[in-house]
Amino acid sequence: MALRYALMAALHEAPATGYELTQRFRSRLANVWNASHQQVYRELGRLLEQNKLLVETVEQSDRPDKKRYHLTLSGRKDLQEWLSKPQSRPPVRDPLLVKLFAGDLLSSDALKRDLEKTKQDWLAQLGYFRSIEHTYFRQPENLSRHYRLQYMALRHGVTQITAGLEWIKELEATLADLDKTP
Repeated sequence: MALRYALMAALHEAPATGYELTQRFRSRLANVWNASHQQVYRELGRLLEQNKLLVETVEQSDRPDKKRYHLTLSGRKDLQEWLSKPQSRPPVRDPLLVKLFAGDLLSSDALKRDLEKTKQDWLAQLGYFRSIEHTYFRQPENLSRHYRLQYMALRHGVTQITAGLEWIKELEATLADLDKTP
């Protein structure tokens, strides 16, 4: 999936400045797509060139004017066409899994350090997802279809991390068992 469709989906929800879009990617879209400030602005420029967006200048007396982006009819059509086509899942590229494939060359202590770091990273990510859930999705059963589906995207991230943490427990038990055998 290209960043363009993540941006157009965000703009479908509401027009926004580049800064506001970057903030959405760091908050509500954190488990859906990751993009830097520079990537967002670069792609906004491309979408403008392709007439997928309109830009509205918002005057500010105390700061430089803001540019607020809106989807054009062409942009909305492009997004709808992309949405209607099944997409392939992204390939798995996980260095930890590669380490397991050659794990006999790695000490148990080194692997345990990797697992502990992964666990801490996932726990932090889970905490962040829970804060998004608390901020935006307190009563999901009362949400509109639009936001209920966004909530389900967040739930995907939560369940993936939860399953990953369970897998780490299983791997830790396997390592403990392997360390007992000569």
